[in-house]
Amino acid sequence: MSPKGRRFQRPLGVRRYRKLFVIAVEGVVTEPQYFALFDDQQSVIHVNCLKGGHDSSPPQVLQRMENHLKQAGLKSSDEAWLVVDKDQWTDAQLGTLYTWAGGHKNYDVALSNPQFEYWLLLHFEDGTGIASALDCTNRLKRHLPGYNKGIDVRKINREQIDEAIRRARQRDTPPCVDWPRALGGTTVYKLVENILRTGL
Repeated sequence: MSPKGRRFQRPLGVRRYRKLFVIAVEGVVTEPQYFALFDDQQSVIHVNCLKGGHDSSPPQVLQRMENHLKQAGLKSSDEAWLVVDKDQWTDAQLGTLYTWAGGHKNYDVALSNPQFEYWLLLHFEDGTGIASALDCTNRLKRHLPGYNKGIDVRKINREQIDEAIRRARQRDTPPCVDWPRALGGTTVYKLVENILRTGL
């Protein structure tokens, strides 16, 4: 018999706080599809991808993030990332993003040179000898036939993601202080590593 006045309570499972990754991207299809891979209701992480569109220059990506953070805020344990392509953007435009990120420990930028498709390509091969954005897309189509600014996420598994991280890190040696200046480089692996590390 339980002591007087003590109520029986069922043990409650302690649900860990779901760490939030807010990711502002240039694209409206490919990047959101890719990062949705990591957004699982049963997971300890939540990925909120702020889609791009016609307004996809680096300053506009940054503005979209700033507007979101003003409305929703961000806990110190959460992370905010800008994911952009090098493309034709100038150093000054990109520098603005890194200045923004430098002011907060949980803000960062992930850049692919020439484009996000290069990060996807590393899931399948080592990505050497890329000469242009078109070359990058054509190489990706060898592995994802019919690719046209959208991916079938069923064709990407954890082993391939781990390989992409390994290949990207290998190419980022020594690690760049901001973004990869040469074609065939990406720092998206840093964001994906953080997501996977949290999800373990």
